[in-house]
Amino acid sequence: MRKAEILLSIIYEISEVLATPAQLEATLANVVNILSPFLQGGHGAIVVLDAEGEPQITANGGNTHPPQSGFRRVIPQAVIDQIVAEGTLVIPDISKSELFQVDLHTSSSSGTIPITFVGVAVKAEHQIVGTLSIDRVGDDAASFCCDEDVRFLTMVANLVGQTIRLHRILSMDGQWPIEEQRRPEKVLDEERTGPARHLHAKIDGIVGESPAVKQVLETIEIVARTNTTVLLRGESGTGKEVFAQAIHKLSPRSKKPFVKLNCAALPESVLESELFGHEKGAFTGAIAQRAGRFELANGGTLLLDEIGEISPSFQAKLLRVLQEGELERVGGTRTLKVDVRLVCATNKDLETAVLNGEFRADLYYRISVVPIILPPLRERPGDIPRLAKAFLDRFNRENERQFTFAPSALDVLSQCDFPGNVRELENCVRRTATLARSRMIAPSDFACKNSQCLSSLLWKGANRSHGGNATGELARGNMMPVGSPPPARRIGASEGTASPAKVGDPNEPAWRAMGPRLTERHRLIDAMETAGWVQAKAARILGLTPRQVGYALRRHGIKLRKF
Repeated sequence: MRKAEILLSIIYEISEVLATPAQLEATLANVVNILSPFLQGGHGAIVVLDAEGEPQITANGGNTHPPQSGFRRVIPQAVIDQIVAEGTLVIPDISKSELFQVDLHTSSSSGTIPITFVGVAVKAEHQIVGTLSIDRVGDDAASFCCDEDVRFLTMVANLVGQTIRLHRILSMDGQWPIEEQRRPEKVLDEERTGPARHLHAKIDGIVGESPAVKQVLETIEIVARTNTTVLLRGESGTGKEVFAQAIHKLSPRSKKPFVKLNCAALPESVLESELFGHEKGAFTGAIAQRAGRFELANGGTLLLDEIGEISPSFQAKLLRVLQEGELERVGGTRTLKVDVRLVCATNKDLETAVLNGEFRADLYYRISVVPIILPPLRERPGDIPRLAKAFLDRFNRENERQFTFAPSALDVLSQCDFPGNVRELENCVRRTATLARSRMIAPSDFACKNSQCLSSLLWKGANRSHGGNATGELARGNMMPVGSPPPARRIGASEGTASPAKVGDPNEPAWRAMGPRLTERHRLIDAMETAGWVQAKAARILGLTPRQVGYALRRHGIKLRKF
């Protein structure tokens, strides 16, 4: 191999080592070891200097010199000072140099093997932060002293200098921080834009300071840097699309397309064409070739919302694309390769769907690589005032208004459970602002304070079989008061599936399992305790089957108690 190719290979290997987060001492030692093909029997050293010009770190590598050479591996301070002063130092034979006399054996140097030394300064931002030196022994020394070798060493020294500077920026009191494995560029970004805990402030559409939201955002920040498939889970209205956009914006694919598709909004035949595209004449109405969503999202991110609603037959077609990254347009025979980062979203209990044979297990495992559960609004009540203000500001901008909330009005909103989550809260704010009588929104402006809140009928589980309807209930004023707990959701049921649990006397067992803002796990435990830990009785309380209760107990890790 030619010398130029060897030098280029060395530069490439050194750049890879310097780009890998590690202790500075280990990084420099690896750099010196990589120089071995260039040394050809000699050895190299990198010395890092502190602010006073004293050696702070010394990394040695290469072969050990023979005893008769009289050379020690420690670079004398006089040699280091000379390199710092002149930038470059070339000594054809160190035995004839006064700079090395203090470091040679006291015995006569006659008969020693000549050693050639070359050293260059390591610079960063026009400051000398260390030295890089190498040497050769014997016959190879003559060919070592040339401008080409000095230029090569200067290139290596410049790369090393930038790495030393970066480590010093990241270091604290001269010690490498505990999170040494973090990506250096990420830390530099935090120095410019603030630490990661303020990440959510930079994501459009996401408002919240609750621990539940912060935990989700921290997970998204980590996941976004990879191409791993993400499954966003949560009740309807929790903002799954907004969080999917956040994953895309924080990923390396942020400059590529973000494409979304609601799988539940289209029949299977149309869904296949939308996702995979179609050729001209593939079916009636296909008057031209059309690219599908996978092709449109090539290089970027594709959001498949309501993934749990697709049919079993289409699940098999989708699985092949996800596994192989290949597809054919409808009516076509040419195989197309696509590079898409997939984000799926659902409010359906996929585990139950798999057990019931409604959802393919292999597709479930393929899309549920990193599941992220979005918290419902009732589990983050402290975020309600912040969200309400954000929605009101948006309403003001769109309609050129100047509405504000009275403190008591925000208290009214904070007392609601909002089963429809963020979407319902936004609708409530818009409805109230539209009908408000003054710029200051007061409690009396809310529909729930005037027995006009239609959403409360959903909380009450109005029984239309008894002739009830929303308009009739509204006319009679039979609305649920603010702060009243909604009925318990069916454990393991999909969002939007009405619970058969009926609203009754608060003293009844069924009602005691429906406390405000209780999680599904808490409601399940409450029902089991009320039923004396008999699954059949708890199932009747919750309006479920014993099998569904048993599955929910296993999913939440609740151990049965025996009496």
